[in-house]
Amino acid sequence: MTRRLVLLAAALLTAFAASRALDAQSGAVTLRAPLVLDGRGGSRTDTMVTVNNGKITVLGAASGTPTYDLAGLTLLPGFIDTHVHIGWHFDTNNRFASGQEPADQAALYGAENAWVTLQAGFTTIQSVGAASDKALRDAINRGVLPGPRLLSSLGSIANPKMTVEEIRAAVRMFKADGADLVKIFASASIRDGGVPTLSQDQVDAACGESKAQGLRSMVHAHSPESMMRAARANCTVVEHGGLANAEALALLAEKGVWFDPNIGLVTQNYLENKAKFLGIGNYTEEGFASMEKALGLKDAMFSAALKTKNLKMTMGTDAVAGAHGQNMREVVERVKSGQAPMDAIRSLTSISAESMNLQMELGAIYPGLQADLVAVEGNPLTDITALQRVRFVMRGGKVYRNDRR
Repeated sequence: MTRRLVLLAAALLTAFAASRALDAQSGAVTLRAPLVLDGRGGSRTDTMVTVNNGKITVLGAASGTPTYDLAGLTLLPGFIDTHVHIGWHFDTNNRFASGQEPADQAALYGAENAWVTLQAGFTTIQSVGAASDKALRDAINRGVLPGPRLLSSLGSIANPKMTVEEIRAAVRMFKADGADLVKIFASASIRDGGVPTLSQDQVDAACGESKAQGLRSMVHAHSPESMMRAARANCTVVEHGGLANAEALALLAEKGVWFDPNIGLVTQNYLENKAKFLGIGNYTEEGFASMEKALGLKDAMFSAALKTKNLKMTMGTDAVAGAHGQNMREVVERVKSGQAPMDAIRSLTSISAESMNLQMELGAIYPGLQADLVAVEGNPLTDITALQRVRFVMRGGKVYRNDRR
């Protein structure tokens, strides 16, 4: 194991011990903030939030001395990213780790990514595409490793040669393995043109069996036709839509299918780290040229999505190697591209929780919900970049960051 990974392991243990110490106090804790944005579009001033047994119990006017005085900060629900690849990382040669590597090394990189994501205020994430997520997910969710609450697909359905019955069997296998959702590739990567790869019957089978098994379905789709196949199949959410047109967006809205456009981080991160990816798989010069071309279309696509009546948009970044902890760049870019700040904040919190059927547990500052709370420096309604200045993080009643103590 490299010296860097040994230091990382020690840092994670130290951070976790500190969080447990902060959590050790008995009884209720209180947080006082001059401005609270509740995640559902509401706001309150000079507010006291009471937390007990990991949940919000009281929300009211400030009085008395709080456990945590968040003077000068804005308090929000914990942030949610519905699309990451938490295990993706650069290896000891500073290249994208795409092949075999020691299991302990891979696990520690995943733990590092989870930690920096939590420190950025993301208390819930959804990682799609890797069986290796399972051990990390279960360790975090048991409380023995610090990180965001983690949901995972544990793999994906991507082979266009699979029969309908093979696809249904694969969905049942993911269910048996403990997946939280099913990831489906209905189109090629944008680096390969984003063309449809699964037929309508195949998409119908994947999303239909997912629903029958009580699982949500997430569909990777860039082209309009692949997006519309997902809509016709009543899948849960379509990701990317880099080549989306008005017809595809309208059909998503008509069918009540969620849309996650990923316009602010993933492609920019690939281009910024080109040398670390180039030459691996389809990360070719042609592939990077395709990504640059798609990036040039993002404003028009996102503007069309904002104008599509009844289109439900969730917040995911598709964070890969090099992007973990920078998740908020997606929200900042969405606001720069025309989304109202309050709508962007709702998408980051309550709307994303709803897209994962977790609205009764997460995504808002409301009595009875999980005490996932984040405080930032500044007012994100007037300066969306305030969301990148995280100063306090609580997840499930445990404090993992407190720059004000």
